[in-house]
Amino acid sequence: MNKKLLITLSAAFLFLMPNANFGQTINLGTAANFVLFSSVGAVGNTGLSQLTGNVGSNSGSSTAFGNVNGTMHSSDGATAQCAADLLTAYNQLNTAVSNYSHAPLLGNSTTLVPGVYAIAGNSTLDLDLTLDAQNDPNAVFIFKIQGTFSTTANSSVKLINGAKACNVFWKVEGMVSMASGTSMKGTVIANNAAIAINSGASLEGRALAIAGAVNVTNILAYTPIGCGSPYLTGPAAPALATTENYALFTAKGTLTNSGISNVKGDVGSNLGLTTGFDALTVTGTIHSVADGSTALCTADLLNVYASLNTLVPDIELLYPAQFGHNLVLTPHTYVLNGSTVLTDSLYLNAQGNADAVFVIQITGALATSTHAKVLLINGTQAKNVFWKVDGAVSLNDYSVFRGTVICNNGAVQMNTGVTLYGRVLTTNGSFLTSAVTVLNPKDVVSGIGSVVAAAEVLSITPNPFRSVATIQLNDGTKTGNYQLRIYNTLGIEVLITNVTQQSTTLTTSGLSSGIYFYKVTDNNKVVQSGKLISQQ
Repeated sequence: MNKKLLITLSAAFLFLMPNANFGQTINLGTAANFVLFSSVGAVGNTGLSQLTGNVGSNSGSSTAFGNVNGTMHSSDGATAQCAADLLTAYNQLNTAVSNYSHAPLLGNSTTLVPGVYAIAGNSTLDLDLTLDAQNDPNAVFIFKIQGTFSTTANSSVKLINGAKACNVFWKVEGMVSMASGTSMKGTVIANNAAIAINSGASLEGRALAIAGAVNVTNILAYTPIGCGSPYLTGPAAPALATTENYALFTAKGTLTNSGISNVKGDVGSNLGLTTGFDALTVTGTIHSVADGSTALCTADLLNVYASLNTLVPDIELLYPAQFGHNLVLTPHTYVLNGSTVLTDSLYLNAQGNADAVFVIQITGALATSTHAKVLLINGTQAKNVFWKVDGAVSLNDYSVFRGTVICNNGAVQMNTGVTLYGRVLTTNGSFLTSAVTVLNPKDVVSGIGSVVAAAEVLSITPNPFRSVATIQLNDGTKTGNYQLRIYNTLGIEVLITNVTQQSTTLTTSGLSSGIYFYKVTDNNKVVQSGKLISQQ
């Protein structure tokens, strides 16, 4: 009798241990590199989805994807290996010993500890599900669902106390359907069934099907950081030598300014006159005619170009004419093979590494739309961003651009209201500026979050954000009458706050995953606007 009681109590004790890590490490192999994948089935996209990670199918088409921050694969060696590795990972999950049986309904503001959870049939995620790692960085959560898996609109998986999306796994024996606004965390593997992710949903993880189509619509999805994933540093930055001192330069051609331009850094030409700049608004040397400095800059510029030109790209962005549109890039060498147009916003995400380098090679001309923006998030610094352009450069009215642009044999035009955190240097071509603001990046201090343009009165960091964000007024900006209004994609105002001090904490947990617009007013006059991304 006592022996039976002891066994019963011991079993109960093991089941209830709050700090036990019952999770088992899952080896995804090369499947870890894919954000969307099907071993047998088509992979498709509708609208503008922002994807970080490889995309492809080992037996099926991959259609309607725009620029992907990863490599598109179709029935090649990479997909064959991914299919094999995915099957191995599935088998590991399938044989993982369950610690808990769970009801079909997940979420409803409940919190779960690490372990392997078995759900006997179809399952639904509703409202919030919180996964608590209990301060164990290696805590693993596995959900073994023996039927379909669906989510309700704006449902969310939240991670606390050290929980990581890379340690969350969902093995589903049926179709997976994520409703609009869902914020999902973890690697989702569907066995012999399709995966559908609807508009406005976000996925920090992967959607992988063993046999079934994978279709997404206007989503944000990215492979998770940690658990052995590569620590991205990007390529080595080129040695700028004397080019570092110049904000605007042409080795051969005239450099002409009209209007009042504010420039920090030297301006000049090595073969042609430099005119129209005012010493009162240029913090640096105006080299009106060629001199020893411009000669050195010309030689060094050729070396910088050669250094950038010889880099082997990691990722080809396949649609140069569709560049931007809220695309998020990570530290890599990218190439766009054709004339490139930056429309709307481009986000450069250093993933917390302030030394990360971005190189964007463009084999053609570069132009921006009016009000286009290059935005730096999560530690990216303008001094570590380089653009190699084999063609003309045209920065349109009121664009905000960041990084050093090395233009080879192309004319440059910077139109009214352009703000540049960086440099534009061309090896050969005329150079026109009109009432612009240029800050040499060696004079710009960057931190975690976005580096804001001189024309912007405040920054909102981080962006993308989760439960909170910080509103920081620029140095020298007065406090008082600023008001921040945030709107969803339908134009409905979802949040309003007054900015009355240098730093303000903004609670954003009520904003479901997706893209938002904002405007800042001063005494009812709009002084700044932009876009925000929520990753709840």
